[in-house]
Amino acid sequence: MIHLENIRHQYNGQTVLDLPHFACAVGEHWLILGNSGSGKTTLLHIIAGLLSPAEGSVHIAEAELTAMSGTACDRFRGRHIGIVFQQLHLLPTLTVGENLLIAPYLAGLPQERERVAEVLQSLEIADKIHAYPHQLSYGQRQRVAIARAVINNPRLILADEPTSALDDRHCQQVLELLLAQAQRHQATLVIATHDRRLKDRFEKQILL
Repeated sequence: MIHLENIRHQYNGQTVLDLPHFACAVGEHWLILGNSGSGKTTLLHIIAGLLSPAEGSVHIAEAELTAMSGTACDRFRGRHIGIVFQQLHLLPTLTVGENLLIAPYLAGLPQERERVAEVLQSLEIADKIHAYPHQLSYGQRQRVAIARAVINNPRLILADEPTSALDDRHCQQVLELLLAQAQRHQATLVIATHDRRLKDRFEKQILL
């Protein structure tokens, strides 16, 4: 599913990521663990095709992202990769349902309101479909962000620091939601975090 070779990246002449090899099979769950500044968010963005590495190749589902044009990479990402960002990036002027419908629109996929309702129901926030982000609690907004990440039935789900700002109870809730959604969609899951509370839940890990 994921195959990285000789990945290196620099900022201002300083190497922030040096990863000779990483391979991840379909349906596996991986944790990228490291302190702030260790390169884990950089690695996640490279896997997502949001950032091109200074060196190396990135293959996702047999497609080489590092050989694609920007437009082709954007389209591939929209159709095959779901991302839960550390900053949730929900559009404040759109309802929950409208925020979700943007994802298939940008990926060139049909906008199916039944699919929106189905995903929100699976995350137990179906009653918030007409609400605006400012009307939701932080936990509800985070569920909407997860819903947006899985709305297009992605083959790969990436999450950047989804639990680090949460207490123990909410940390476990969000982790269970991500694991459940990955299982539901038979997707590979990769979480990047410095939150060591997640360490015991993942057999497969990268320590940066």
